[in-house]
Order: sequence, then C-alpha cells, then structure tokens
Amino acid sequence: MNATNAANLIRELRRTLDDGGLSGSFLVRDLRSGEELGIEPDLEFPIASVVKIPLAVATLERIRRGELDGSTQVTVRPGGITASGPTGLSKFRHPARIAVDDLLYLSTSVSDNTAADALFALTPPAEVSALLPELGIQGIAVRHTMRELSETPAERLDPADAHLAHFLAIEAGTAGRGHRIPLLDVTRANSGSARALMELLRALWTPSRIDAGVSERVRALMGDNLLRHRLAPDFSSDASKWSSKTGTLLNLRHEIGVVEHADGQVFGVVVLTESRVPAISQPGAEALMAQVARTLRDRLRHP
Repeated sequence: MNATNAANLIRELRRTLDDGGLSGSFLVRDLRSGEELGIEPDLEFPIASVVKIPLAVATLERIRRGELDGSTQVTVRPGGITASGPTGLSKFRHPARIAVDDLLYLSTSVSDNTAADALFALTPPAEVSALLPELGIQGIAVRHTMRELSETPAERLDPADAHLAHFLAIEAGTAGRGHRIPLLDVTRANSGSARALMELLRALWTPSRIDAGVSERVRALMGDNLLRHRLAPDFSSDASKWSSKTGTLLNLRHEIGVVEHADGQVFGVVVLTESRVPAISQPGAEALMAQVARTLRDRLRHP
C-alpha cells in the first residue's frame, strides 16, 4: 500500500471515529512481515484490564523459574462487589481457596479483578514492571493493583448519576495526558502505547525472550477470553481464531489481540480508545472500534 493511499485511509478513519465521538490509538501489524498501519500508535493510554496480560506473563515466568508453584492454593477473600459489571471472584460472597494456575485463568480469560489482585499479592506491580524489560518488553508501566480501578468517581455515585463520572472523565484531562482522576493520568496509571502493546503481542506470538512455554499458556488464556462483544465479532470466524484481552475504565474502551487466519496470515491488533459521550453503555462505540480495526486489517491483508 503506497504512502498516499495509506494517508488517505487514515484521514478517512479519523473522521469516522470523530463523527462517532471516539478518539484513540490503533495499530494493526502483520506479525509475519512486520508491515503495519496505525492511527496515533505512540500515544500513551491508561490500559485498565489489559494490564492482566503483563501480569500473566510475569506470574508464569516466576512459575517457570521456580519462584512460584502453580498448584499452590491461595485463600481469596470475596470481592464484595454488588454492582453490575465485575466478574468471577469479584462477585463471590464467601472466601475461596484457588490454585495460582486457576487464578491465572480467572484473571486473564474472565477478567476477574479479585483474581488479578490475588496474583498481584504474589508479584506486586513494581515487580511485574521490573520483570518486563528482562523479557524484552519495553514501554508498559505497571503501577497499581486492580482494586484501585474500583476507586473512581463512578463507584461513589448512585447508579442513576454514573454518567456524571463519565462527564468528569471526559472533561478533566490535560493536554499532556494528565488527568484529575489518577487512574486516567498516564503518569500514575498502568499505562502503555499501542506500539508497546503490539510488541508484547509480537513477543507472545513469535520467538522472543519470553519462554516458549510461557507464551503458549498466555496465548491459550487469551484464546479463552469470555468477553467477546468488542472486536471479536469482526475478527472471529470458522476460518480465523481471535485471541484477546479487553480493558474498560470509565470512558476508555480497549482491546488487544491476534487474529490467526487459516491461510497462515497472523495479525496483531491493538485498539485503545476514549469516548466523548458521557454514557456507560455505548454499543455503537464498540462496533465502531471493530469497524476501524478491521478496515486497517483488511487493507494489510488485501493491499
């Protein structure tokens, strides 16, 4: 695809996103050839639950080194969350004993925040962040646990007023990617760019400094992702496999994943977005994210 055609496509997609009240960072890469197309791929975002992929990598690497035992059972206190949305242990009412290996499934495939925090108790955020460069992964900052994601204005308001938290999220940002809400401030939140997250996907799907067994397990966990309302409808079919992880926080909607086609082509897809619409449920935004990501993939797949 020549530079002029690529520029015209990106300009058109930016306009489509803006018309839908979205902005963000998109990157699609052919993991075999390295060819890629993107929109603002170096813009840094808070990554919300996407951080559970680096957490899984770090946990599995420590198991491989013998620092942790995947069969060790951990007593997990109930999440005590009654609001709609959270999954798994976060909704439990009583303590449970669960093996580290099973916490990995709950954290990654079910996006269970309580399970993720049980893993963070074993490998704290600073340790995860320090381990990633050892494995060749740069540009992803892990600074806090998942419990802190439940300390946003949305949790302090009545459900009927939740839109006010989204309004604050939209209006309280700064030009330098800072924010009055700490978890939306890229200097204080778990954060990364689409390019940094794409490098993580590349390291998991192609030979890298990450152990092959660790990569295989993370790919399987992402393949079992139960949250399939965002990009999956545009990337899953009988002739393709979609493995991914979503992330959602107030007006942020993300997904990173890899689509493997039956003909052997493999594409990494990273989508990090923020909405200007102060609403919790935005199915149109979910569909628009997928539409733009698929358009970029289609142009790479069929230049």
